[in-house]
Amino acid sequence: MQLPLGSDPRTDILRRTQAALIGHFGRIVRPPEKRRAPEWVLVHGVIGAQTKTAASNASTEGLLAEYGSWEAVAAVPLAELETRLQRQTFPSVAANRLKQCLNAIIDQRGAVDLRHLSNLETADAMAWLETLPGVARKNSAGVMNASTFARKAMVIDGHHRRIMQRMGIVPAKADTAKTYDALMPVVPQEWSAADMDEHHLLLKKLGQSFCRPRAPHCEACPLRSDCATGTGALAKR
Repeated sequence: MQLPLGSDPRTDILRRTQAALIGHFGRIVRPPEKRRAPEWVLVHGVIGAQTKTAASNASTEGLLAEYGSWEAVAAVPLAELETRLQRQTFPSVAANRLKQCLNAIIDQRGAVDLRHLSNLETADAMAWLETLPGVARKNSAGVMNASTFARKAMVIDGHHRRIMQRMGIVPAKADTAKTYDALMPVVPQEWSAADMDEHHLLLKKLGQSFCRPRAPHCEACPLRSDCATGTGALAKR
């Protein structure tokens, strides 16, 4: 349940975080015409483990261009599908997960069609998606937020999770699902789906440049004043 506006200090931290990131990196806004169909976003997420976004974009576009439909992709022999996914970091894993996921949707819906999710509440739609092979919280949130659904769901990747942990906003060992569950109640109520999307993209940029997995550059980080790690607060406990 959403907490009353301003009732949690983390809400104000998130507001300041957004402003500081925009001030440092500039705006990262996904134009409406760049939002993909939910089925495309789902495939992109299922095959994208530990793979750069550009490579997953190319693989997803390539599959649809070559085979013409996601139903046709589902029917591709596994070995052939793996060959088509050589851009991915783990092509065999990506091929297995994708084939299982697409066929699971076809078994349930008769086609690779996620339009029924538009009739569900966001949490229910995400729960349905997470029953599919290869789909976890990051993927389900991505389908709801970054696609044409444009729902208020926070996409959380490794960079996002690490930054929230270091800032002290979520528990230090929270996984993606627990990070999502901790963040969603304290996200500013006025944020739109587009704001959440931009927040995720900005945090990803921060994680790639300042808040790296090893040897973070805390001294120059634009979020240092609100970060428990950056200010040394965690080390004093």
